[in-house]
Amino acid sequence: MTDRPDSPHSASTRGARGSRAGRPDPADLRQLADSPVSLRRIARLFAPHRATLGVVVALIVLSSAVGLAQPFLVRHVIDDALPRQDVRLLLLLVAAMIGVAVATAVIGVVQTWLSTAVGQRVMHRLRSDLFAHLQQQSLGFFTRTRGGEVQSRLVNDIGSMQGVVTQTATSIAANLTVVVGTAVAMVALSWRLALLSLVVLPPAVLLTRQVARMRHAVTGERQRRLADLHVQIEEGLSVSGVLLTKTLGASPRLTTRFEETSADLVGLEIRSRLAGRWRMATMNIVFAAVPAAIYLAAGFPATSGGMTIGTLVAFVALQGNLFRPLMGLLNVGVDITASLALFSRIFEYADLPVEIAESPDPVRLPRRAAAGEVRFEGVGFAYDADRPVLDGIDLHVPAGSTLALVGETGSGKSTLASLVPRLHDATSGRVTIDGVDVRDLAGTDLADLVGVVTQDTYLLHASVRDNLRHARPGSTDAEIEQACRDARIHDLVSSLPDGYDTVVGSRGHRFSGGEQQRLAIARTLLRDPAVLILDEATSALDNATERSILATLDEVTRSRTTIIIAHRLSTVRDADQIAVLHRGRVVELGTHEELLLRGGRYADLVRGGLGSEPAAA
Repeated sequence: MTDRPDSPHSASTRGARGSRAGRPDPADLRQLADSPVSLRRIARLFAPHRATLGVVVALIVLSSAVGLAQPFLVRHVIDDALPRQDVRLLLLLVAAMIGVAVATAVIGVVQTWLSTAVGQRVMHRLRSDLFAHLQQQSLGFFTRTRGGEVQSRLVNDIGSMQGVVTQTATSIAANLTVVVGTAVAMVALSWRLALLSLVVLPPAVLLTRQVARMRHAVTGERQRRLADLHVQIEEGLSVSGVLLTKTLGASPRLTTRFEETSADLVGLEIRSRLAGRWRMATMNIVFAAVPAAIYLAAGFPATSGGMTIGTLVAFVALQGNLFRPLMGLLNVGVDITASLALFSRIFEYADLPVEIAESPDPVRLPRRAAAGEVRFEGVGFAYDADRPVLDGIDLHVPAGSTLALVGETGSGKSTLASLVPRLHDATSGRVTIDGVDVRDLAGTDLADLVGVVTQDTYLLHASVRDNLRHARPGSTDAEIEQACRDARIHDLVSSLPDGYDTVVGSRGHRFSGGEQQRLAIARTLLRDPAVLILDEATSALDNATERSILATLDEVTRSRTTIIIAHRLSTVRDADQIAVLHRGRVVELGTHEELLLRGGRYADLVRGGLGSEPAAA
């Protein structure tokens, strides 16, 4: 599957643009060519609601049939009730006209309620299933795919799918019923004028569609430039974007680019409005010309057939209701293509294979029963088959001990550690906890057993308390505060105006990098995992805070297995064993003193600057 760089706005507007143009959007056609959709699969989504959908179709037909009675009632008012001054008949006809209006309105409300309910239930099921499915995808999928693309399919595409039920399907049924019923009624009133309408309508429809296509070209370009404007706003005015702009001095350049895009939109907006006005003017001409032709034909004896005034008025009313549904039917192909393209995009993600799937018969290893012994047995890993990242790793980390992984950038340290919580799966060999292959463990047990703190801290846009409780929903306030004390962040949080109820802000920007890492450490300590992985977890801390936290970690790691990845000597020197990785292999293993005495690669790393990097504030 290839992820296309669609704008988040494009999916939700594509069907409407295609319909206005009278021809399928090329992007929809490409999508269906790449990922064909089975109509049977779509039907299965709606199968549980077939009874409700049947009622919806029946209501549409009923509403259209009832609505057709209105012109006939008008004919009787003009031809019978008014000339005869028959008040009783007039009252009955007027009451019937009001009854028809009320009936169609009520039927319309009920039909909308039922169709929307079906669409929302199907959309809810799709959205929930797709979210759960994407949660099971590996990190590799999310590194290959733009975040905006995932959000677009999960929100925009599934949201637009609602239109398949409430607009596309119902409009096809309604338009078909109206066109057929109106045509029959027109023939019943006057076959001569009906024949004339059939001659006049096709050129009028073609003219309107041609103007719509002209507008589509302008509107498409306007949408693309508007999407560019949204991207520039997002990139230039987000917290990270503003920080990057200010540090690079790029503000004048971004402002100039924004002005150019905005200026382009001025011209496109004017052209779009003019094109829209031309389209409206064309339709108005059609709406005026066709009745005029009918009135003209009714004035000649050869074509009038002795038609009464009431019949003429009723016929014109019917004919006026024919144009829009006829246009809708002509666009059925476009609507169906746009709808199928939406389903194609949704199914494309729903059909993604789960690279890291839970075992169908998982082994249970509750946290309270786990010692935390970790083994890497002949472990190999490769993102691509021809580029191995790890090769033949054999390591034993006894329960309660600490293993430090060191090596130059790209040596495979983080990848090796990521195999323990199954962020990736080994392509050869196995990783075990207490003798059980992590691939055989139940996912919930593995998450309870292994805690990870990385260099890149992610905090939710929520309060400090909610961020910490996210790791362990049932934790008490006292447990949360104790975890913060262990991570040396309690005093800072308590000093804030709202304390633990302080909102951390977007991606935690309210706090410094070091403070964010301390919150992340507290969040992980709150879970009390049997195996703790610290991947550059103290890289953003100053030396004093790092020493304080290392002292705390030294206490809490005595009862758990710890794997540390770091570039600071102070972080790794007290580890029970240090593994030196080079090009995906363990080239040295021992304690700090043992490795220094060997004078090998570890000694070179220490002499070359291991631990000499300045600490971030």
